[in-house]
Amino acid sequence: MKLKYWVIAILVFSCSSSQAQFPEIENSLDQKAKAFLEENLNNWRDMNVPLSDGKILYDLIVENGYTRAVEIGTSTGHSAIWIAWALSKTGGKLITIEIDKERYVQAKANFKKAGVEKYIDARLADAHELVPQLPGKYDFVFSDADKYWYKNYFIDMDPKLVVGGSFTAHNTAMRVSGIREFLEYVESLNNYETTFAKNSRSGISISYKTAEKP
Repeated sequence: MKLKYWVIAILVFSCSSSQAQFPEIENSLDQKAKAFLEENLNNWRDMNVPLSDGKILYDLIVENGYTRAVEIGTSTGHSAIWIAWALSKTGGKLITIEIDKERYVQAKANFKKAGVEKYIDARLADAHELVPQLPGKYDFVFSDADKYWYKNYFIDMDPKLVVGGSFTAHNTAMRVSGIREFLEYVESLNNYETTFAKNSRSGISISYKTAEKP
């Protein structure tokens, strides 16, 4: 009997914890995005971000009013849905890049189901080639592709990132080869301030651009 009560308590805690991590629902898009993310909470592949990390990205965008975002590594779209949901609040749009066609197709279907497709420009491409070619300026970047290339992605996006913008990177708690080099590089720059998101087991580094290069 005691075990039964423990199971009920755990389920109630999990449900309330999940609810607490979602933004306040204000309109039909909010309802649709939240419903889709809840429904697929346990169905995402390992290459997608968990709920807590998605909310971190959402808050970062909304609180800073970011509108021009780039995601490097779409997978099947969990993080892109969170980013696009946030951009629906700021009036922005996301360019997200995926090299695998199967994941790209699934991500596009997920964007439509979540109701955020109009806030996303999904591109099937090799980020090694596309990122250096992206025109214009941006205020938010989320890197979650091949870890050994993080530093290169940062170097390519740095001139395109506006002052006040941020370059974020996922899985930085791993500190494997590639991530170590990226963090050492970005933390050495005088015109960036790098912090790490709290409550992220995977690790999210947040590098704010404080000025252009001297």
